[in-house]
Amino acid sequence: MKKYIITALFALALLPMGTSCRQDSLDPESVIVVDAYEKTPFDLWLDANYVYPYNIEFKYRYENNETDLDYYSVPAAYDNAVIMAHLVKYLCIDSYDEVAGVTFTRTYFPKEFFLMGEWEYKNNGVYTLGTAEGGKKIILMGINYLPKYMTTAENLNHYYIKTIHHEFTHILNQTKDFPVSFSQVSGGSADGYLADSWNATEYAGDYLQRGFITRYAQHSDREDFAECMAMYVTHNAAWWAALLESAYSEAKDGSAKLSTKMGIVKAYMHDTFGIELDDLRDAILRRQDEVMAGVVDLHSLEIK
Repeated sequence: MKKYIITALFALALLPMGTSCRQDSLDPESVIVVDAYEKTPFDLWLDANYVYPYNIEFKYRYENNETDLDYYSVPAAYDNAVIMAHLVKYLCIDSYDEVAGVTFTRTYFPKEFFLMGEWEYKNNGVYTLGTAEGGKKIILMGINYLPKYMTTAENLNHYYIKTIHHEFTHILNQTKDFPVSFSQVSGGSADGYLADSWNATEYAGDYLQRGFITRYAQHSDREDFAECMAMYVTHNAAWWAALLESAYSEAKDGSAKLSTKMGIVKAYMHDTFGIELDDLRDAILRRQDEVMAGVVDLHSLEIK
């Protein structure tokens, strides 16, 4: 029986050899179908303001392979995507151009943005505002809520703009890691990092006194560093002074830890990238005031 099977398989193996010289005509039409679309005025504006000067792709059309299949995803509304593209350009890209130079922005700023209409909700009630992937891409979520949260600068920063600076900080850290001294300020102490328990009720009220700039900064040293950077450049000096005052207590002097951390962040940005963080903050806040005053046209698709 074994001999018969081997013989039969050998005979089958010889079959292609007898037909290898036969020529088949190939269908000129590819079996791979790529979605085709005619470029809109918005696409042309993105080419002029993102692609050509910075080689940045700003994706606003829904793409299933860009989403996390563990969550329900919703496309971003077109009109909101136009506004967000203006905000990212004017508040973020142009700010870094102004302070650090266009070469810095072209070198380090993420090469892809992808917009999603909804947040990513977790089982514990936390939802994700945005993510950075591979040091090259930022996913911005909740775009369909943009009109609701553009009413104040604080809301705009909390839900969108701070997220961009936070995720960009992660990208910069992947290029050049921050000093170990930052991790040592809170790491290893009784008031240290909490990992996924940062959202627990018992840590909701005293994060400032524990030396963390936001509740989420308690997660880990990397999130702490990114939160320090993002919060600092999106708030003025008076806000920072008030924060330090609120963080002080006789039992836990969180203000000292916050001051130490921010000193390390400033030194990192200066020594590694030649950026004075106060200058960057001034540029961002000036542009933010202009946006909130309505002097910036966030709907125009005119190509200059």
